[in-house]
Amino acid sequence: MKRRLDPQILIFDVDGVLVDVRGTYWRSAIETVRFLSGRRVTYKQLHEWKSRPGFNDDWRMTAAWVTQLGRPTTYEQARAAFSRFYWGTRGKPGNVRNEKLVVTPRLIERWARRYELNIFTGRTRQEFGHTFRRWPATPHFRTVITMDDVKRKKPHPDGLLKILGRRDPAQALYLGDNVDDALAARDAGVPFLAVLPRSAHAYRTQAAQFRKLGALALLQRATELTRWLASPR
Repeated sequence: MKRRLDPQILIFDVDGVLVDVRGTYWRSAIETVRFLSGRRVTYKQLHEWKSRPGFNDDWRMTAAWVTQLGRPTTYEQARAAFSRFYWGTRGKPGNVRNEKLVVTPRLIERWARRYELNIFTGRTRQEFGHTFRRWPATPHFRTVITMDDVKRKKPHPDGLLKILGRRDPAQALYLGDNVDDALAARDAGVPFLAVLPRSAHAYRTQAAQFRKLGALALLQRATELTRWLASPR
């Protein structure tokens, strides 16, 4: 029988948890690497890079990837190129138009009736605001920590610690889909659930990695969280 969890605080990552990013960040990363390197790269290679610690930041990942392909690239160069594909250029819409939220406002509201909800994301404040500013469920999140709100990015746990303050980390639960999310949770002492669809690239390898880092369970999607939470008192 699976273990029922009874946290007081729920903390969500955004990409791959609340938002489907296959047509946005993933596509932008592939297009950025192809543009800067002049080489044809694949989604399989993208997932191999994403599974490495320290590459939750797509700008850092694409800079390292292009550099490895023989075209030395700085973080700022990668960021500028990535932004062209993500936000678009004059006359050409960007991949951001493909943003798709995968959790309904009704479910967020249901969770909010019992738990304190927060967000710790690797997005910038601008990227977060573009997608969530008009989403009906956004007001249910007490605190939103983006990469602009902490000095050290994931896998550092600073965002989780900022949300918790002096509260016991064991009272919280963090949902993420990336190895850096798992590392941040581990180092903050916060219980962690990994969102990992069975269709994910190298599922078994990723699943083993998450379990090694202390994930309590693997969820096909964030909406399965309800099944892991203790019944209301």
